[in-house]
Amino acid sequence: AAYEDHTSGIIEILEKLKDKFEDKRTDLEKEESNSKHAFEMLQQDLTNSISTAKEDRSDKAQQKAKTAQREADAKGDLQDTITSRDDDQAYLNDLVATCKSKSDDFEARQTLRAQEIEAIEKAIEIISSASVSGAADKHLPSLVQGGASLAQLRSVTKNSNQIRVAAYLHEQGSKLNSRVLSALALRVSEDPFKQVKKMIKDLIVRLLEEANEEAEQKGWCDTELSTNEQTRKEKTEAVESLHSEIDELEASIAKLSKEISELSHQVKELDEAVAKATSIRNAEKEKNTETIKDAKEAQVAVEQALQVLKDFYAKAGEATALLQQPDIFDKPYQGMQGESGGVVGMLEVIQSDFARLETETKASEEQSQAQYDKFVEDSTVDKTAKNKDIEHKSNKKDSETEDLGEAKADLESTQKELDSALRYYEKLKPSCVDAGVSYEERVARRKEEIESLQEALRILNGEDLAFMQSQ
Repeated sequence: AAYEDHTSGIIEILEKLKDKFEDKRTDLEKEESNSKHAFEMLQQDLTNSISTAKEDRSDKAQQKAKTAQREADAKGDLQDTITSRDDDQAYLNDLVATCKSKSDDFEARQTLRAQEIEAIEKAIEIISSASVSGAADKHLPSLVQGGASLAQLRSVTKNSNQIRVAAYLHEQGSKLNSRVLSALALRVSEDPFKQVKKMIKDLIVRLLEEANEEAEQKGWCDTELSTNEQTRKEKTEAVESLHSEIDELEASIAKLSKEISELSHQVKELDEAVAKATSIRNAEKEKNTETIKDAKEAQVAVEQALQVLKDFYAKAGEATALLQQPDIFDKPYQGMQGESGGVVGMLEVIQSDFARLETETKASEEQSQAQYDKFVEDSTVDKTAKNKDIEHKSNKKDSETEDLGEAKADLESTQKELDSALRYYEKLKPSCVDAGVSYEERVARRKEEIESLQEALRILNGEDLAFMQSQ
């Protein structure tokens, strides 16, 4: 049988393998380019995250510095307040000491006045004694006779008492700075005797009534002023506390809103990174699956080609061994299977290359899948933590927003109560707050006025003279 040349089939197989290898190289180059691009994108995302984290750190450092500054200012304000309080306390102590000194001085003056009145009374007693008045009756000519003279004597006695009362009331009015006593002194000297006594009694009754009314008013004012002061103090402290609470809540809500926005943005970036990594992984897996499939098919094809060649060379060796060789050949032709680097050896190398390609692609696929799974797992854990943080901060923000609304409502109502207390205090001022003269001073003055009027009645009734004569 004639020899058939099978090299054309092998060449065709090799050309197909060449084309497939070139396509594979092109695909691998594209895959490498895509992987490089994905890496650069991931690197850019991580760089942006680092930049954002640095900016956040810088913002928080600035906020910390501002908080420290506010703390220092608050400490300074506290020290100023303490200093002001100490100064006020020192002023209060001085004022109390001054008031005590004036009170002691007033008591001393009152004692002196009492001693002065006692001296005057003794002088009157001496002048009214029998040695003086008896001598006057004995040696001065008598201008009165009979019943008419007796009536005239009683009139003169009454006029004399009125004059003494007028002088006494005028003196007491000047001493006590009492317009009531000064005005009464003028009327006593002019009005009839009976009207003078009635007028003095009526005035005493009126002063006693005024004293009782003022005492009741004082008790009511003390109660109302004390209650109002306590209310104003409590409401002022409540308003200041609510203002501070509102400022803290607004600052906390603004901070939480910013942190929630940042966390939401980070979660969005994680989702985008996972989606991008998933897309790249799916494309890479599809390419690796196709490569493994092609490598397996190529190994089967090369195995078939090797088997064809091996069968051919086995048959060719047996056929040429039986034929008588012409003298021109040194030995029988058995094909090219024995030569180093022959077709069979080349196909075996190609077969091993395909086997290695399959093994390396599988290993690369497993590694890439493991890296992808790890990335997805880490991203899921990170995303879960961030979502939990968002949920926690959102709940806290909602709670503080509700608290802020309640605090503002409380502030509005408390401010209204404080304004009402302040208006009521302004109404109490005209009738309850001292305007130059204290309640104690008014009581003391009224008491002295009543005592002066009572003394005037005793003078009009001649009780002082009878008393001195009995002594």
